Amino acid sequence: MMGIKSIDLEELKQWEEEERSFQLIDVREDSERAHFNIGGEWIPLSEVVNQKNKINLDQPVVFYCKRGIRSQIAIQKLKFHLKSSNFYNLKGGIYPLLNH
Repeated sequence: MMGIKSIDLEELKQWEEEERSFQLIDVREDSERAHFNIGGEWIPLSEVVNQKNKINLDQPVVFYCKRGIRSQIAIQKLKFHLKSSNFYNLKGGIYPLLNH
């Protein structure tokens, strides 16, 4: 999707190591999160607009899902409602971590 900034797993790990301030949001379903997650706030894609008040616009916000598709959709929806340019999609999602 056009106009969406992305970050990959390696960059995310670097942000964490640098103790950079950011919010991490998992947009997957509850059953997926129960199976495996990398932390952060849980706001399923179907609720992302209704729960937009949980998003901290004062720092970068990284959205993730299994392969990075639903997180892009979440960002598109939120950009319409929140007008923020500080959203990042976790490129490729957490899928690479599921295979190790």
